[in-house]
Amino acid sequence: MPAPIFIGDEVSASAYRLGGARVRVTSADEVAADLAWACREAELVLITAECAARLPSDELVKTQSLLRPLVLVVPDMRGRTPLPDLSQWIRAQLGLEA
Repeated sequence: MPAPIFIGDEVSASAYRLGGARVRVTSADEVAADLAWACREAELVLITAECAARLPSDELVKTQSLLRPLVLVVPDMRGRTPLPDLSQWIRAQLGLEA
């Protein structure tokens, strides 16, 4: 199985690199292209919340809804961007919350 790919900032990338992941330190205008590349190359793609926030929301939702690869939003070391509220999203999908 190929190694997972991490997309994010340089500080967080160093930790994921030590864990065996391939990393892509990206700029704001390259996030979408890097995510598309990672989805072609790996079974697991990890992207920081900060990078995910730079993507159009419909693009991230579309990418995460695919069965392959698994795309997860993870916190970055700096903690500047909070993770998406998964429980609120699930309630909205079930029609329990607007």
